[in-house]
Amino acid sequence: MKAAICYEFGKPLVVEEVDIDTPQKGEVKVKLAATAICHSDIHDIRGELGGEVPFIGGHESAGYVDEVGEGVTSVKTGDTVVVSLLSSCGNCRYCRTGRPHMCSAVWPLDKESRIRGKNGQYIRKSVRVGGFAEYVIVHESQLVKVPGDMPMDRAALLACGVITGFGAVVNRAKVEVLSSCVIIGTGGVGLNAVQGAAISGAYPIIAVDISDEKLKAAKEFGATHTVNSAKKDAVEAVRELTDGVGADYVFVTVGSVAAILQGVNMSGPRGMTVIVGLPKFTDTITLSPLFFIKDERVLTGSYMGTTNLQADIPRMIELYKAGILKLDELITGRYSLDQINEAIESVEKGEALRNVIMFE
Repeated sequence: MKAAICYEFGKPLVVEEVDIDTPQKGEVKVKLAATAICHSDIHDIRGELGGEVPFIGGHESAGYVDEVGEGVTSVKTGDTVVVSLLSSCGNCRYCRTGRPHMCSAVWPLDKESRIRGKNGQYIRKSVRVGGFAEYVIVHESQLVKVPGDMPMDRAALLACGVITGFGAVVNRAKVEVLSSCVIIGTGGVGLNAVQGAAISGAYPIIAVDISDEKLKAAKEFGATHTVNSAKKDAVEAVRELTDGVGADYVFVTVGSVAAILQGVNMSGPRGMTVIVGLPKFTDTITLSPLFFIKDERVLTGSYMGTTNLQADIPRMIELYKAGILKLDELITGRYSLDQINEAIESVEKGEALRNVIMFE
């Protein structure tokens, strides 16, 4: 099979033939149909998330079950599936208390690779998937069966970008009707936070970005107001739009410490700022505790949209089929695996919401 491999941080990926092993107990081999390019993939390729090379990136995937390992019962050969980086054991304290996205189990695939290069060397898979390849081997809990008529490029978006933005609003913050929301960054994840706020009945929904084109897209996804932070003081603009109080909820969907600090300052008393985007693993922030004590503000994170895969993805598919959740509009371009560096460059330049690598 072919895979796109990162051999050196900051350099173009190399597409070459690799070998994949047979799935072991509890594992499933999936023939991929589509993998979307996420900004965290780019951070990984640039060496900003740590880890070692060589590795295969990509984690926002969908495809068809090709082979199942011993003991697999949740899927069978031929099933259409979304492939997520989230895995769950069902037995740890987090799984037992309804937080499977925080599962603490350690899997063989966390320490071993099933993919080997031409010289027999095992190649690391980034974030448990390695979706920039024609096939992947994952734990069965990482898969969600989806209807056979679900378009694969749109199904792939549900593996990360959609659930991360939408879930931060709906699952983590639990935004209330008529509460004010700010979304900083209106790329793929940010737009899903916008539509999560819109579906939740929030008002106003204020989108903040430095790109007028992306802000225009935010309006189409449900933003009621937009602020170009390159042209005006975004904190002041948010306060003006919230009667001088500040927002009830702020979602920071870009991996920027400056944006996190900006978001905290946009929040009002009892306001919640949710960190969604991934900064560099070396980044830190400094904040005065007094800012949180007096007005009881909250600064928290949302990992993968606080998602319960088996419950949330089927519901999102229902919303999509009902015309409520926008997925088609998120896809800017479709590329072959051999065009992956071109697709990544387009995302880095801010030209795309989501570019998708198609394998069929």
